[in-house]
Amino acid sequence: MNKTVKGYALGAVAAATYGMNPLFCLPLYADGMHPASVLFFRYLFALPIIALMVRSRGRSFRLERRNVAPVLLFGLLFAVSSYTLFRSYNYMDAGIASTLLFVYPILVALIMSVFFKERLTVQTVVCVTAALAGISLLYRSGDGTTLSLAGTLFVLVSAVSYAVYIVGVNQTRLRDVPTLTITFYVIACGVALFACAVAAEGVFQLPTRWWLWGNLLALALFPTAISLLCTTAAIQCIGSTPTAILGALEPLTAVLFGVTVFGERLTPRICLGMALIIGAVSLVVAGGSVSAALLRLRKLFPRLHIGRHRH
Repeated sequence: MNKTVKGYALGAVAAATYGMNPLFCLPLYADGMHPASVLFFRYLFALPIIALMVRSRGRSFRLERRNVAPVLLFGLLFAVSSYTLFRSYNYMDAGIASTLLFVYPILVALIMSVFFKERLTVQTVVCVTAALAGISLLYRSGDGTTLSLAGTLFVLVSAVSYAVYIVGVNQTRLRDVPTLTITFYVIACGVALFACAVAAEGVFQLPTRWWLWGNLLALALFPTAISLLCTTAAIQCIGSTPTAILGALEPLTAVLFGVTVFGERLTPRICLGMALIIGAVSLVVAGGSVSAALLRLRKLFPRLHIGRHRH
């Protein structure tokens, strides 16, 4: 297979698998599980997978003492982002929630401009305006009904938390720490935080049907391990920016499963709003000022040897 074609295929798989969160978590909600309990198991099952990745790629688990506090802080931010996104699924269609979350690259650009004096281009301003127009179309439907305010706030907190996490990891001393090592400790923080959350709220729950254990394992496997592996290989084939732009398949995948599996509505107004948001974010990423920061978090391994010697 041509290297470029392979790169685009891997990038598409990476984005599509990351968009599978609603596919696996919504049946668990229907079974009565609380989002905190779902996330506890997701992080718990993901931890050994990430540990195996660390070992198989020859990375170190070593973390200097001075980096412990920042890792704990960013672990908290990452957990907050996951929790608020998963809570938003209780209040709105998963496809709309995933599309609203997708504004985080624009938030990264705004944070870099306000706090780190990065030049805000006319293109970015236009894209922000287009994204806000898209959000307004999603927020208020043609018949005058609006999205849940609580759900909207949850997903926006998720996007802001993730944007701050991205900027923080790239602008602090942690940028010198292997990203896969950071990911391992961030996931470990999530396990501890969600264990405390389910204990404090008394919401520790197990699936009542045996096959739902497969959903919990799939949450750790597809949106985590497979997505990360494919993203890394895609970056090496086609580069960071095209791979980041292919991230638009994440909300589209969530919309596809929402409509076909869970019966969510898809109107022309919603389609237009999604198109505005996805188009605006893709243009911001294509501008180059954000893509390196976004992809640094997902380039988790040392260079893979793609060619005659395949692993």
